[in-house]
Amino acid sequence: MAEQVLRTLMRTTDIVVTGLFSPAAVAAIGLADLYARLPLRIGLGLGGGAIALSSQDTGSGATANRDEAVTQAILVGALTGLPFVAFGLLAGEFAISVLGAPDRVAAMGGTYLAIIFVTAPARHVALIGARSLQGTGDTRTPMYVNVVSNLLNIGGTVALGLGLGPFPEWRIVGVGTATAVGNVFTAVALLLAMRTSWTAASFVRPRDWTITRQLLTVSAPRIAEGLAATVAEFPFNAILLSFGTSVNAAYQIGRRVYQQVTGPLSRGYNVAASVVVGQALGDGDPDRARFEGWATTALGLLTVGAIGVALFVAAEPLVRLFTSDARTARYAAEFARTYGVAAPFLVSYVVLAGSLQGGSDTKTPFLARTTGMFGFMVGFSWLFGVYLGYRVVAVYAGILLYYVWATAVVGAGFYWGGWAPRAAKMMAERGSTE
Repeated sequence: MAEQVLRTLMRTTDIVVTGLFSPAAVAAIGLADLYARLPLRIGLGLGGGAIALSSQDTGSGATANRDEAVTQAILVGALTGLPFVAFGLLAGEFAISVLGAPDRVAAMGGTYLAIIFVTAPARHVALIGARSLQGTGDTRTPMYVNVVSNLLNIGGTVALGLGLGPFPEWRIVGVGTATAVGNVFTAVALLLAMRTSWTAASFVRPRDWTITRQLLTVSAPRIAEGLAATVAEFPFNAILLSFGTSVNAAYQIGRRVYQQVTGPLSRGYNVAASVVVGQALGDGDPDRARFEGWATTALGLLTVGAIGVALFVAAEPLVRLFTSDARTARYAAEFARTYGVAAPFLVSYVVLAGSLQGGSDTKTPFLARTTGMFGFMVGFSWLFGVYLGYRVVAVYAGILLYYVWATAVVGAGFYWGGWAPRAAKMMAERGSTE
């Protein structure tokens, strides 16, 4: 959670700094971030496979299998990041313009996207390396590395974006450069930590195709889930842009506020649930794994649910930190309140999805998120917001219904699903248990 506070603060700083330029700059960063989530989704997907196998093999004491799974995940992640480098350099501005952005927004967003995508392989390695170590129970090393990286990123965004002191005023180029440097620093530092005796996990020469197959089997639905969510964001942002640039900018701000105050806890609980459920299964105790999943969900409800109430009450002063434009601030406060109401459902979904991931079930969260986003966040918002003319009010309802639906699906999957026997079978196949 401490790690995620600074990571989220880094992204919040990007929005604050670009908000000092113009609402168009905020929209440019937000639209570019739609594409920047593609390598993020792949990195998180492979990281999901790595944390599942790593936690289970740590619990069962199969350290050789764990190290091979970690090594293979990092190698695959580095290779899958290369196509994004070419895409960012060759098609960045065009990619933003096809979303319907004005020329000025497309130019700024394309430049930012090109800089970010150059370091996509490093971003993959950083995400997978952190989750591999977290699966062993070591959440401190990724925290140490990411704290330093994010502080460098935040400082670079402010210095290079605004041109403070001896630094040039690169504006959006400066914001992108700071993020790129942070990505490379995180990847290199984690690789060095794993190469030395600092961490329990280490690198080995890949030899076992069973581990490769299982890693990809667990990772594929997680990647597909993330990519589907990213694809859904395109028509969703197009719906918002149809109501005006200020509405789109307000959504970016409102979501950033909710992510800053609830995201670190939710993501921390997600990782923790994956680790404790996976290690309990590796230890041959599925009943304890179930208890850990439900208990972590209850803890999330108590904490993030309370923060959601506070977010609903304090929405207006919070969004004023990001913009001085009255129309943008009004809509941003409504988006923040919507996320405040959705907070209990959001954290329940995230924690239960993490619990299922620890049990090697990534298909149920994929089903929950994909049907929820396309059915409610996009479909409901378009039908009632654009076609029937209820405009932004329908979008608020679509966001809330999405999280309610996703929570119901993963809750049913965790309660009735056969994830525990499946995880035991997979561990036996790769030789992690007798």
